[in-house]
Amino acid sequence: MGIFKKIDTILASLGNIKSMQRTHVDTFTEEKISNVSGEKYGESDFGILYMEYQELGGYFFLNTTVISGSDFKTKKGSTLEFKSNDSSLILNSDDYMIESDFSNVSNSWITKINYPISENEIQQVGNKIFDLVDFKVKKYKIEFKIKK
Repeated sequence: MGIFKKIDTILASLGNIKSMQRTHVDTFTEEKISNVSGEKYGESDFGILYMEYQELGGYFFLNTTVISGSDFKTKKGSTLEFKSNDSSLILNSDDYMIESDFSNVSNSWITKINYPISENEIQQVGNKIFDLVDFKVKKYKIEFKIKK
């Protein structure tokens, strides 16, 4: 395999676009993945969910970061559904345009999404009274188990 990598490097230096894409190291996205802000809130076989809260002008937002092996791109927004045996909470994304960034170093996608949230909902989510979080975009659904 080492000889093919050397051939790709030579072709990339000569201007071959496909070879450039294969040998490109994406340090920008990899830096975002390794320095995710917020608390590691949930885990799944398909990804990790990080969350943090933010207040802007009296309004509260739940900032989420999803690191997964899947690309999410939509103009219809997403939902987070917190579920337990006796209650549930559904949050709809603030922005309808969602797009993931790819890192070819770790071979994963990073997706940042904000959700408007009330102070009461912050208490419920922060106290971790829920067991699962469903992240839904289009037809895709990732079920995260909440770390308590």
